[in-house]
Amino acid sequence: MNILLVEDDYLLGRSTARLIEKLGEHRVRLTHKAADVFKYCQSGWSDLVIMDVNLPGTFWQGQEVSGIDLCRLLKLQPQTTHLPVVLLTAYAMKDNELQMLNDSLANYLCTKPIIDYEAFLHLLEQLQRGEDVEELTASAS
Repeated sequence: MNILLVEDDYLLGRSTARLIEKLGEHRVRLTHKAADVFKYCQSGWSDLVIMDVNLPGTFWQGQEVSGIDLCRLLKLQPQTTHLPVVLLTAYAMKDNELQMLNDSLANYLCTKPIIDYEAFLHLLEQLQRGEDVEELTASAS
């Protein structure tokens, strides 16, 4: 599976990408640039997107955007609406998880840090196959 990982923290993103590639034998591209998100998603390269909620310094069409904004933009475009998107955040409170999912139109929300990568990869594979997942949000711990 080709996975686009959108993460502004390069070291965290690189270590996450390496683990996903090693454990799941997937291909991961890491970026924090909005233009890359649309390039890889619109080209058909990506099978799934993992998107950090907080993306300081990320701009699209002259406006600073969050992962919630980028996800919503992807989901509203006909050529990328089908792509499963998993939001990642270290700051989710139970009260606002549903609001983040509704605002972003994402398929799933996980909290960081990811501790159980095997369970996380299983979730990604389920979403990529279009399967229903039991819970609305998942704790990555």
